[in-house]
Amino acid sequence: MTRNRYVRTPGAAVQGLTDRIRQFTPNWFAVTMGNGIVFLMLNALPVHFSGQRTFAEALWCVDIVLYAVFAAMFAARCVFYPETIRPLLHHPLQSMFLGALPMGLAPIINGIVLFAGHDSGAATLAFELWCIDAVAAVVVAVGVPYLMFTEQSHAFERLSAVLLLPIVAPEVAASSAATLAPHLDVATARFAIGAGYALWAISVPLAFSVLTIVFFRLLIHKLPHRDLAPSSWLTLGPIGTGALGLLTLGQAAPLAFAGTPLASVALLARDLGVLGGLLLWGAGLWWLLTAIFFTLRYRAEGLPFNLGWWGFTFPLGVFTLATLGLYRVTGFAGFAAIGFALAMLLGGLWLVVLSKTLRALAGGQLFHAPCLVPAH
Repeated sequence: MTRNRYVRTPGAAVQGLTDRIRQFTPNWFAVTMGNGIVFLMLNALPVHFSGQRTFAEALWCVDIVLYAVFAAMFAARCVFYPETIRPLLHHPLQSMFLGALPMGLAPIINGIVLFAGHDSGAATLAFELWCIDAVAAVVVAVGVPYLMFTEQSHAFERLSAVLLLPIVAPEVAASSAATLAPHLDVATARFAIGAGYALWAISVPLAFSVLTIVFFRLLIHKLPHRDLAPSSWLTLGPIGTGALGLLTLGQAAPLAFAGTPLASVALLARDLGVLGGLLLWGAGLWWLLTAIFFTLRYRAEGLPFNLGWWGFTFPLGVFTLATLGLYRVTGFAGFAAIGFALAMLLGGLWLVVLSKTLRALAGGQLFHAPCLVPAH
């Protein structure tokens, strides 16, 4: 939720490629997160329409291209402008978006087995990429907080749910492990599921401690600046992903561990996954309603567009997937109805954010790194 304003100043020069590389920020990977959760949601819908899978697969392909372009630009910034990396790592907002790098890759990995699973090498490729993604998620989840504790400057009144971004990355990888497991050989599936639970444990308890801080900060200092309005939805992310992870890991475990000494534990994990998913879903419902009320209040004040608007999509998307997952395991029609309504909301928000992003990109105002602005 950076302050990249969609306001073209008079006489502003059009940025060249080299300047765009220098000004490239990790916020852009939130675009692949938002697009990714939309095609995963389309694939999970309990209702079907003509062209549904084709559209989802097309979005997956677009996401691959976008991620490759963003990765190349970020790598080019690191190589050609290494002096800009230290300011990025020390910036209290920009550094949080490093968590978007592994999280933006996770939907693409899921798409490999969902849309290209007929290829015998697809599962192997997906697993290899998942290993890279999981390691990157842990590095970010440990490294960024370490910088927060030792190098960055944070004031309590300026804190927001953006702090969750690097911490949530491991649990996103955990839910991805459950998607891959049914497509892997038994030994690899067991490893992925076990690692998935470890990744979940790294992320979710820590995320709830941050949610406590966010709640207390809201109580004392009220709502953050309107530029940070989309951060209200980030609180939904660790809860939705946490519920989805418990559900999917629990569903994958019995098959992977059948006939082993851990078979009974796997069955327990399945049952606890449903119970834990229900509990987390209820907690997420409170944060969802709060985010909606906050956004309506912000909207009355006027919401300036920035790349942080992609925060409206991914957290809502994972909560939607968790809702649809609960419908599949419980058969309760209420979850199907709520999930469908949330999917419609997600689709509407995605279209709005995508259109504004394209307009702002055409205006040449989205490549701006606040960490490179001299302090006054």
